[in-house]
Amino acid sequence: MSLINNLVEQLINGLRTGSIYALIALGYTMVYGIAKMINFAHGDIIMVGAYALYVFAALLGLPVPVCILLTIIVCAVLGITVERIAYKPLRNAPSLAVLITAIGVSYFLQNVALIIFKATPIPFGSVIKVPSIKIGGIHISGITIVTLIVTVIAMAILTWFINKTRAGSAMRAVSEDKGAAALMGINVNKTISMTFAIGSALAAVAGILFICQYESLSPTLGALPGIKAFVAAVLGGIGSIPGAMLGGIVLGIIESLSKAYISTQLADAIVFGVLVVVLLVKPSGLLGKMKAEKV
Repeated sequence: MSLINNLVEQLINGLRTGSIYALIALGYTMVYGIAKMINFAHGDIIMVGAYALYVFAALLGLPVPVCILLTIIVCAVLGITVERIAYKPLRNAPSLAVLITAIGVSYFLQNVALIIFKATPIPFGSVIKVPSIKIGGIHISGITIVTLIVTVIAMAILTWFINKTRAGSAMRAVSEDKGAAALMGINVNKTISMTFAIGSALAAVAGILFICQYESLSPTLGALPGIKAFVAAVLGGIGSIPGAMLGGIVLGIIESLSKAYISTQLADAIVFGVLVVVLLVKPSGLLGKMKAEKV
């Protein structure tokens, strides 16, 4: 019975970690689906969100709901700023130029955090205080419960927004054809900026949940979750919102089970190995669709 309880706890831990990856992956997949760009600096938005929460909560002593709201706003504004300054001039540039720019933005954000907050990790306790529960012999932490609920709500709101609102329709139109969307009167620049803002806001939420789980701040804290979230987006099908969610959850569960039953050192290698296998079998990802390119 203890083996079953342990397995269930590992699956729940995987869902918690995978939910964070999924929230980050949504930002990757939205930006790629609409702007056809990969924002590799997206992981550092998580780091900025974590430090912003620390400043508002620990240094300024603001109420927790206000801190969370301000953190989301800071990251959304940062996303818009990065898009306007770094990515907008490169929309028609080669992929290599976009990649180099993204890496540059990533290092810039990390070094700004390094200058301001130094390299020494800063302990920062969770601002989300929810009691844990025990069902049978299974222990579920409060932050796990909050993470799962927030992820489900975020996914539901985002799906409704994309499919039921005028702004969402504009996003889908720009994703299909920017030129045709512009001819229909859609402001392409505004739509892409809004996409970066929403993706960065989701990254802020992920950053808040991440730092409440690990309770330690450093300038590079968003690097590895950002890479794994990109893997999740590709695994689920880059450009597919349900695919980003599925990829994040699958990735989190594989990572959790690998650490528990195989090796903590090999867990990351197993995760990337699964990605390679999936891409060999289905290059478009689990829920992605192959598109024929006209030459």
